[in-house]
Parts: sequence; C-alpha cells; structure tokens
Amino acid sequence: MSSVAILGASGYSGQETLDRVLRHPLLEVVALGSDSLSGQPASALDVRLNGSLPPFLPNDEALAAGADVVFACLGNERAAVLEPPAGAVVVDLSGAHRLQDSALYPAWYGFEHPRPDTLAAWSYGLPELFPADGELIANPGCYATAALLALAPLAGAIEPAGVVIDAKSGVSGAGRELKQSSHAGFVLENVAPYRVGSHQHAPEIAQAIGFPVCFVPHLLPVRRGLLATCYVRPLGGDLRGLLEDAYSASHVVRVLPDGIAPELARVQHTDAAEIALFEDRATGLAVVVCALDNLGKGAAGQALQNANIALGLDETVGLRLSGVLV
Repeated sequence: MSSVAILGASGYSGQETLDRVLRHPLLEVVALGSDSLSGQPASALDVRLNGSLPPFLPNDEALAAGADVVFACLGNERAAVLEPPAGAVVVDLSGAHRLQDSALYPAWYGFEHPRPDTLAAWSYGLPELFPADGELIANPGCYATAALLALAPLAGAIEPAGVVIDAKSGVSGAGRELKQSSHAGFVLENVAPYRVGSHQHAPEIAQAIGFPVCFVPHLLPVRRGLLATCYVRPLGGDLRGLLEDAYSASHVVRVLPDGIAPELARVQHTDAAEIALFEDRATGLAVVVCALDNLGKGAAGQALQNANIALGLDETVGLRLSGVLV
C-alpha cells in the first residue's frame, strides 16, 4: 500500500484525483492539502467524505507529510515553486513543468519561471505516447492530451504547415475559482472562443510533435468533456493504420470504427478517450477527432495512470474505463 498526499484537494482536479485514489485498492490518503479549508474535516468539501480521511492541512504541510505519492493540483505559479520531497513520486497537474524552455513561460503563462534549472528533471507523461521516465511527472494539459492523441502518431505522415485544431471544452476546464467567463449568464446558451492564438497549450502541443499548430479553444455550455477536431493534409500512407497501431494495446484510448464519430456523452465521467479519422472529399484534408473528459483523461485520470506506471502497477488500476450511454 502506497501513501498519497493531494495538494489543492478542494479544486476540481483535486476532487477528481481524490475520488480515484479512494477507489484505488493500493493507495491510501494520508494528507489532504487545501489552504482555504485548512483545519476543517474532509466533510467540509463533501458531506459524503467522512470516517477515516484526515482533516485538511495547509498545502505546504501536506507536501511534507512523507507520502509516497504527491498529486499537485495547484495553480501554475504555486506549483512552479514546489520542492519535491526526496524519493516521492510527484505528479504535477498544473502547467508549471510542462514546457522544457523556461523562456516560454512569460509569454504563455504570464510569469517568469522561478526554478528554470529544475525543468529538466520533470518528465512529460502522456502514457500512450510519451511514458514518463522518473519520479517527477508533468501531467499534460487537457487540450494538449486530446490534440496529441489525435496527431502525434501521424506527425511524420502529415504536412506540418497548416495544422488546425478546433477544440471545445466544458466549463470545469476553467477551474473552480470564480471568474466572469464562468458565470452561468455567460456560459449557458452560448459558445465562444477564448485565448485565440495565445492559449498555453499551443507550445505544449508543438513541443511534443515538433512543429507549431493553429489552436483555437472554445467554451461549451456543459460541465465537463472535451472535443478536439484536427484538420491536417496527409502526405500519403495509411493514417488509420498509424492510429490503430499506436493504440492497439491501449485500454484507455479507442480508435473508433470507420464512420463512427466520438461523442462527449460516451467519455464524460470516464478516463477513456475516443479517436476517429475522416476524409474531407472536397479538399482532401484528413479530419482527426478526439473526445475525452477534461477532468478524467485530461487531468485526474491521466495523473493516476502516470502514478500507477511510476509505482510499477498496472496503469489502469483505479481508472474509470467502462460504462454505457445513459
């Protein structure tokens, strides 16, 4: 049994991580970090959380609790100053350690990275494509996960110039903190693009596939779920075969049969992802679509998957991978 500390446990990704850890047969929560709920019982977050769970601690104290595994579900600037405990597996769900070049942080994240010399120690962990190597793991962003699952297996078979990613996510992707763009009056009965040309997941995608992309995110009037539609020009070869080969052994990523489109409803509340490939007859472009839950495979589910691998466990233990449409 491995012990777990969750920092930022009161946020959306922290709550989702806690939920999965509680269902995991080989993990045990020993510390719950939350600066806002410090000193309060776990039931302050949800009345169903009672019994054996420890009370909330300040995040710094939870980090120092001696846990075998630390899930850091913090804001980017707060996570950037983390000093990982020696010998612990640390999975950072923020963007603080995703970019290898510290010079990119001011433009894309709005701050100078306080510990640029430590970035090389963090391994970018997208298990199906780039398994993390080491104990310090940078969990990919939700949009980047969907885009990379769709595009990375095809990187050598498509024209690098002109790749367009049109992505849409539920409002939970914005986090739990109050902001005007998350108000019901703005979100409901509305769809709007945001951070056009300046979203922080764009350089993350480019870093992984080797070339820049045009990435435009949109906010959907739903709680959770993410859909990325990628438009690419093939250079030849069997694109479907490349996708099927990449995920043939995966229990998490499904390449759908020809003609079947991914749907949010099938991936919401799960840690799975769906991918489909289409051809646009008018232009010859290939259209690759990936659907996943932004809080599942796009955050907490992938974090647990990464932790399982680092601990030498079956990567699917504790994941939500089965269900039916209701």
